Amino acid sequence: MRNIIQDLLTQEERDQAESLVTQLETIFIDKLSALTEKERRSYKAINETNKLFVNKIWDYRQHSSVLSSPDVDWEEFEKDYKARVFAENLLGRVESLAYRLESTKILHDYDNYQDALNDYSYSQYSKGAGKPGFTEKVAELKQFFARTKSVPTPNATEE
Repeated sequence: MRNIIQDLLTQEERDQAESLVTQLETIFIDKLSALTEKERRSYKAINETNKLFVNKIWDYRQHSSVLSSPDVDWEEFEKDYKARVFAENLLGRVESLAYRLESTKILHDYDNYQDALNDYSYSQYSKGAGKPGFTEKVAELKQFFARTKSVPTPNATEE
C-alpha cells in the first residue's frame, strides 16, 4: 500500500491548532499538578468502584445533607468534586484527540518509510547502473540496514 494517508490540514488550520494548544498551556501553566512517579504511586487514581462510592456520597450530600458528617469540609468536597469531573471530562476529550493525532502520525510515518525504502531501492539500482553520486548515497544509507549474523543457540538437550 502506498500513500495510505493524506494531510488534510491547511496551513491556516495548523497555525490555529498550534495557537489553541499554546492557549491551553498558558491557561494551565500554574494551575495543574505534576506528580512525581513516587507521588503517583502514593496517591493513586481511585478505581471505578471508589468513584461510584464518591458519587454516592456526593448524591447523599445533595439530597439528604442532614445525613452528612459534620467533620467533612463540604464546601471543599464540592470544589474537589466539580474539579475532578471537569478534569476527567476534559482529559477524556484530550486523550481521544491525542489518540487520533498519534494514529495519524503513525500513518504518515508509514508512508514516509515506504517512500524512503523505495528511494533506497532506486538508489541501489542506480548505483548498479553506474549513475554518478549513487555509490556515495547508498554507502551513506547502508548504515540504517546493519546486518547481524544470527548465531545458532546450542540446544540444551543435545549432549
